[in-house]
Amino acid sequence: MRVMLRHLVPARVERAGIRTGLRWKLSAAIALVGALVAVALSLVVHNAARVSMLDNARDLADERVRIAQHTYEASGRTNFPSIKLDDPNLPPELRKKVAEGRRATFVSDRAGGPPDIWAAVPVKDGHVLSLHTGFTDRSTDILYDLDQALVIGSIAVVLGGSALGVLIGGQLSRRLRKAAAAANQVAKGETDVRVREAIGGVVRDETDDLASAVDAMTDALQQRLDAERRVTADIAHELRTPVTGLLTAAELLPPGRPTELVLDRAKAMRALVEDVLEVARLDGASERAELQDILLGEFVSRRVAAKDPEVEVRVVHESMVTTDPRRLERVLFNLLANAARHGKPPVQVTVEGRVIRVRDHGPGFPEDLLAEGPSRFRTGSSDRAGHGHGLGLTIAAGQARVLGARLTFRNVRPVASPEHIPAEGAVAVLWLPEHAPTNTGSHPMLPLPGQ
Repeated sequence: MRVMLRHLVPARVERAGIRTGLRWKLSAAIALVGALVAVALSLVVHNAARVSMLDNARDLADERVRIAQHTYEASGRTNFPSIKLDDPNLPPELRKKVAEGRRATFVSDRAGGPPDIWAAVPVKDGHVLSLHTGFTDRSTDILYDLDQALVIGSIAVVLGGSALGVLIGGQLSRRLRKAAAAANQVAKGETDVRVREAIGGVVRDETDDLASAVDAMTDALQQRLDAERRVTADIAHELRTPVTGLLTAAELLPPGRPTELVLDRAKAMRALVEDVLEVARLDGASERAELQDILLGEFVSRRVAAKDPEVEVRVVHESMVTTDPRRLERVLFNLLANAARHGKPPVQVTVEGRVIRVRDHGPGFPEDLLAEGPSRFRTGSSDRAGHGHGLGLTIAAGQARVLGARLTFRNVRPVASPEHIPAEGAVAVLWLPEHAPTNTGSHPMLPLPGQ
């Protein structure tokens, strides 16, 4: 389960460039949209207010010039000091309208100042009455105050939109982080974790759809893996009986070289069947550790001496550990068998506290094993011509998991040497836990009192 999901749900995705959170991207987008909307509305409101004020000023000037026209035509005099007769500064556009016999107003802009308001009307004697005023200070102040209010409002909109974006983006980011954390747990083999339950929440959105899809994928993969384990276990179990019969029959053959060859292959087949059954049990996560207190250094020294007296054992620091001796012995012997089969002597075992190191002086572990961990039926030989079936380290890793331990692999290279320099040996390190087996998918089973 772990190997398949590792490629589907990677624990960490690294990309080149600057990495930013979703909340800040969403906040920046909302702030940008808010700023654009605020600027657009401010321009519209400013122009509308300015046009309205100019229209009012033109209406007032038109009313005054109309009154001046009636007064002039009745008495021959103007009643407003600002009314002029045949003003030479009259704008050409306005003069043209008046020449057509029409009363008209005109607005002319001044660089760096308020606009000028013009109004003119022809009278009966052929003269032109005109009024020239400027944009009033009151109107200018009102427009200035309006611009200030629009600027303050725009800033408030941008800040409020940013805060809203941080709030919404933060909530969505938290849900995605929870989903990623749950998916990482699934990738590590914790198949009972459900992403949909991990993110929680009442509101349904696309995050829930993603979580449901990941959960469905996990269930489908788990069902497929369970089916494959059952098939593997059933095949190995069905093979056990005929292989045992074959071995018994071979032992009844008369002594000789052919009999030795048959016995050797029958024993190898029985060992393979037993290994496959053990892998199936370990994959089922139903194994239980029977815990005992042992002196780790003394235990390793005695077991290694009984297995292979030529292996050097060095106890740097003795330690009392609580573990399953049978499973620990299985891990240790598999590591020694792998070192003897694929490495070169001398093979050395070092015990330091709760850590066991097994080192050989061969060509080192394959790169794919260092990158992905042990894999069944993969021996590191690309042409499959190597010895063994690749189950030894797989069983060692599975038994270590039941013990709550951590099994790591590395190659020994000269100090500061590049990667292309051949390794000077392989080191397998078993890190036993401080407090019994931890959450490994298999639960420790303590001995009953009196046993």
